[in-house]
Amino acid sequence: MPKHALTYGLLALLASMLVIGGLPVLSGGAAAPGPRLADRSPNAVAVDVELVLGVDVSYSMDPDEQALQREGYQQALTSTEFMRALREGMNAKIAITYFEWASNYDQRIVVPWRLISGPESAAAVAEEIGRASYRRASRTSISGALAFAKPLFDNSGYHGIRRVIDISGDGPNNQGALVAPTRDNVVAAGITINGLPIVLKRSRWSMMDIENLDVYYEDCVIGGPGAFVVPIVDRAKFKEATRHKLVQEVAGLMPQPKVIRVSGDKPRVDCAIGEKLWQQRWGN
Repeated sequence: MPKHALTYGLLALLASMLVIGGLPVLSGGAAAPGPRLADRSPNAVAVDVELVLGVDVSYSMDPDEQALQREGYQQALTSTEFMRALREGMNAKIAITYFEWASNYDQRIVVPWRLISGPESAAAVAEEIGRASYRRASRTSISGALAFAKPLFDNSGYHGIRRVIDISGDGPNNQGALVAPTRDNVVAAGITINGLPIVLKRSRWSMMDIENLDVYYEDCVIGGPGAFVVPIVDRAKFKEATRHKLVQEVAGLMPQPKVIRVSGDKPRVDCAIGEKLWQQRWGN
């Protein structure tokens, strides 16, 4: 095995888990499941990570935020940092798919599973993201997005060392199943969930906004070995934060372990706050 591959494997393993008593620990404190490859077909291509990008297109996302979000992914995929992380992987390849979500019944794949193995394939995916038409829809169902994303791995055509769902959005779950149990179900399948909460508004602007959306994502949305949150608090740094997050996901690195709670800790925010705010405003 090449030296760089062995080094990468050890770093990724150490960076992606918190070890207690010799067992990796999930964000909620339970022992992590062993590696499981969702697509076991003989022709499945080995990759370092299978990455599902779930992007919020609810009405709370204004057109400027949508544009920044897309441009952020496009620039991230073609960045020097991304290419460096890609080359240092054991397989030097990742698989990626990109979908948009809003309500519990509204998820749409923009880019189906694609293999990225170098600058040309990365640029092709970035261009494909940019060609899609913009749209907006009602409600915010993070649980619906997670439930939609989970089975996408099963017949992806790839088997990755890691499987990751990345959820970006600017509000809490307000429709569909409760988000925390849905998160736990996804994590139990050996999938890591990372978050990109967009914290650009204050709660006074909307009855559905919450002040501590980053904490909500940390305690109620993300989970699995190495799970992390990269909040976007400054519009000017939107693209930079997106690139930083994508590089971390490809490299299998975790920033700070502060988002991993010890067993028995309770969420710092009500994980049903979005549903309650919707009920208070609309009554259904």
